[in-house]
Amino acid sequence: MKKAVALLIFGFVVIVLLFVTGTVYTVREDKQVILTQFGKPVGEPVSEAGLHFKIPFVVKVNEIEKRVLAWDGASSQMPTRDKTYIRVDTFARWKISDPLTYFRKLTNERRALSRLDDILGSETRNAVARHDLIEVVRSTKDRKPQATDILVEKEIDFDVIKVGRRAIEQSVFETAKTKLEDFGITLLDLRFKRINYNSEVAPRIYQRMISERQQIAERFRSEGAGEAARWKGKMEREVKKIESESYKSVQSILGDADAESTRIYAEAYGGTPEQESFYEFVKTLEAYDDILDDKTTVILSTDSELFKLLEGAE
Repeated sequence: MKKAVALLIFGFVVIVLLFVTGTVYTVREDKQVILTQFGKPVGEPVSEAGLHFKIPFVVKVNEIEKRVLAWDGASSQMPTRDKTYIRVDTFARWKISDPLTYFRKLTNERRALSRLDDILGSETRNAVARHDLIEVVRSTKDRKPQATDILVEKEIDFDVIKVGRRAIEQSVFETAKTKLEDFGITLLDLRFKRINYNSEVAPRIYQRMISERQQIAERFRSEGAGEAARWKGKMEREVKKIESESYKSVQSILGDADAESTRIYAEAYGGTPEQESFYEFVKTLEAYDDILDDKTTVILSTDSELFKLLEGAE
C-alpha cells in the first residue's frame, strides 16, 4: 500500500514538473521568441527578456537572434565591364528587424544566410559587370595625390576614376537592402573585403601597370630633357652675351691705347715732314713685321714702297 502511494505521489510530481516546464519559458536579452502552434505563428513576437508563460505541449518556442549578425560571402569570380575577370570576396552585417515576417518566409538562420548569398552575390555581380576594373579596385576618396594625377591635368590619356569602389559598394548595399526588407531583414553594411585578379589575366594586368608607369617615366624624362635644353640654351646665350660685351670692351680699350700711342708718337716726333716720314716708316715696319715671317713669299712690283725700301737698304 505504501509503495503504491509513493508511486502515485512520484507520478503526480513528475506530471506537475512537466506541466510547469511546458508552461514557463525564458527569453534571453539577445533573443526574441516566436510562438508557434502546429507550425504556425501565434500572437506577437516576444522580445522582452524574462520569464513568460505559454500553453504547454501545444505551443512551441522558437528563438530568433536579436543581435547584429555577420554574413561572409564566398569568394566569387565575375567579369567587369571591360571583360576582366576578378575574384571578389564580400562581407556584410545584418539583423532581424521583423521577426514575424522573417520566421514566416525563412524560418531559421541557415535559410536566411542562403537568401543573403543569393541576393548579395547577385547584386555584387551586377554592379561589378556595370563598371570597369579600375572603378572596382580603386576609389578617389581620401587617397593621396599620385603621379598619374599630375599627368591627367596635362591631358595624358590615363583612366580617370568617376565612380570608385566605395560608390559601387554603396549601390550594392542600397539595392540589396530594399530586397531584404521583404524578408524581415535589415542590411546594416556591405563591403568588398578583397578583390583579386584572376590567375589567367593577372600577367596582362601587371603588364598594363608596368606600361603605364613606363609612360609616366618617359613623360617626366621628356619634360626633364626639355627643361635641361631650355636652361642650356639660356646659359649659352648668356655666355655669348658676356663674351660679346668683353670683346667690345677689349677692342675699345685697344683702340684707346692705339690712339694714345699715336698721340704720343706725334708729340715725340714733332710735326716736321722728316719726322712724319720717319714715323710713317716705323709704323710701316711694324706692320710688315706683323704680316711677314720666314715662310712668307712676297711678289712686289718696282713701284711698291716696300720694294723701294728694300732696294734702298741694299
